[in-house]
Amino acid sequence: MKITAIGVHSAFATGSYENVISVQQARDLLLKVARQEISQDVISTEIETLSQQLYTPKWQSNFLIEFDMPSKRGKGPYRLLIDAGADLRHALKRIGLSSSDIDGVYISHPHNDHIGGMEYLALTSFFNPFYTQSKATWLQNQSIADKLFLEKEWWPIPPSNTKPDLFIHKKVLEPLKRALGPGLDTLQGVHDVSLDTYFDIHVLGKQENGQTKTHTFQERQGHWTIIPIFAMHVISSSEEMPSYGINFQHTSGYNILMPTDIASIMPPQLEQLYKRANRIYMDCETAPFPSGVHPHLSELITQMDPYIQKKCLLYHYDKLPEYPEGMFHAILKAGEVHTYPDAEFLAAQTSQQISQ
Repeated sequence: MKITAIGVHSAFATGSYENVISVQQARDLLLKVARQEISQDVISTEIETLSQQLYTPKWQSNFLIEFDMPSKRGKGPYRLLIDAGADLRHALKRIGLSSSDIDGVYISHPHNDHIGGMEYLALTSFFNPFYTQSKATWLQNQSIADKLFLEKEWWPIPPSNTKPDLFIHKKVLEPLKRALGPGLDTLQGVHDVSLDTYFDIHVLGKQENGQTKTHTFQERQGHWTIIPIFAMHVISSSEEMPSYGINFQHTSGYNILMPTDIASIMPPQLEQLYKRANRIYMDCETAPFPSGVHPHLSELITQMDPYIQKKCLLYHYDKLPEYPEGMFHAILKAGEVHTYPDAEFLAAQTSQQISQ
């Protein structure tokens, strides 16, 4: 399994503006100087004339998971988003992908910086006739518009193999439907459009029969089971807003914990999960004024067990976290890629098997 940090910053982090010129423009200026077509005295004026303002954004926290298994799309690995950020379009473009490269998404909670890209993912995959091989076969060279108006018997739910997967806890599903409803109800002339129209929904967590539903991704060597993890994020207007993090459990015993947005550095009910985890993707505020709805860096430094600190990759920050050397595993940077189970774990496991 490979995890790419698409975004590592907080919901309100902003990027920076810089005045720049292109590499080609810089080369042209140097050639003009070498040919004595312009003097060095006027280079500054030329640079100011040519320069344009470039914005470098900071994408909100979301992750891309790639499983070494056949994808729903029929090509490449199975790609699962963990939350959809505030603007998934540009975040994916930065790593060379688009909605047509995504097989599914897991939504932890319905705040905008985690679901802002859902409308883009839903609509662009819906109107893409080649999103999956099964969709191309199902359309039979018809446009989706023809399916909309000429063959309405399949509404409001197209076949599951023609659309992305949505993995979600049942307590997050209804709030997500309310949040996305107006934006997705844009198919003219079609009644009863719902979230099911765009996504193949997999409801995780405890079901009405008392069983806890998980999902397993089969890789070439072992499999990963994803389990939703409850933690409190916000209590607003006397109503709770939980964030359902995710626990990845591999058949080798390797364990990854993504609590997502939480109010506590380590909720008591999750203590054992933190202790068992090999790697923790840790929410980490660095704003000068703590919000109280995310763990602040100062709390992680002074209150977190050193044994847990060593496992933590910090993300969801405004400015880069600063802490004593060696305290945490690392600071997560945008675009960073990690592969699991990691080499150190596999080497230790092999050594243990040999000794036995």
